[in-house]
Amino acid sequence: MRVMYRLVVCALLALLPAAVAAQGYPAKPIRFIIPFTPGGNTDVLGRLIGQKLTEAWGQQVVIDNRPGAGGTLGVEVATKSPPDGYTIVMGTFGGVLVANSLYKKLGYDPQRDLAPVTLVSTPPGLLVVHPSLPAKSVKELIALARSSRGKLNYASSGSGTWNHLFGELFNTTAKIGVTHVPYKGAAPAVTDLVGGHVEVMFAPFPPAIPQVKSGKLRSLAVSGAKRSGLFPDLPTVAESGLPGYEAEGWFAVLAPAKTPHPLIVQLNKEINRVLTLPDVKASLAADGAEPAGGTPEQLAESIRAGSAKWGKLIRELGIQL
Repeated sequence: MRVMYRLVVCALLALLPAAVAAQGYPAKPIRFIIPFTPGGNTDVLGRLIGQKLTEAWGQQVVIDNRPGAGGTLGVEVATKSPPDGYTIVMGTFGGVLVANSLYKKLGYDPQRDLAPVTLVSTPPGLLVVHPSLPAKSVKELIALARSSRGKLNYASSGSGTWNHLFGELFNTTAKIGVTHVPYKGAAPAVTDLVGGHVEVMFAPFPPAIPQVKSGKLRSLAVSGAKRSGLFPDLPTVAESGLPGYEAEGWFAVLAPAKTPHPLIVQLNKEINRVLTLPDVKASLAADGAEPAGGTPEQLAESIRAGSAKWGKLIRELGIQL
């Protein structure tokens, strides 16, 4: 009985410093690592969230852009930072869900070295084709790919990016062979698609929407589990000819592993509130997404499920970076 009492007392004493720290949190500026260059959608979203946290807390949230290696460089910097609640990172599809599978030597383990805070959003891709292509639906695109095997090409933002893997999942699910053409970013990929140098792409909403509205690209479907509010009449890939297909991007806020749980709870609560604000929802909507939110435990499950799904595809195709 005495042993049990001592164990309980020790456990409570161990939690005391974190609880005390949480009462005055945050007491100094917070560094928010964005693992991409300024101006992109990850940066814009991160800065907006950081601004709202600054306004709520009266403490500066300092944006630290750390681009490189498909988003993994910035995530690695976060995993090596002190777990004191004063470093957070915007995790992405490439830096968290697929990094372990794509890179033989990665300086961190996303599930071991990061503490989940909040899922931000899971934006779909927009399946678009050049208007010269005689395919006006997913079924027609699949039929065309089967009849002209090896002649169609799809663009991506680069090898190992989300739209590369969305395209490979499309190939695998439909049992077709549209050839991958990687670019150095979404903008040059969409430009070449508009120019007719490639025929197909799972594109981000922001650069693709103006081209669709002007008739320079034709939209066939959205890649996610449900239709987009921006294109309510546009079906999902699954409901328009390829049952079982579902592919979504991924943004989440995480902290270094071993960050005290009371601080994770505070971050989670405040970021969930931020995600309900009208201008934040509008920013997400421009990317074809909706705010996600939820608990750290739900985010941990999202990481496990996403890593398993995409890791299996990457291993089957032998993709390595």
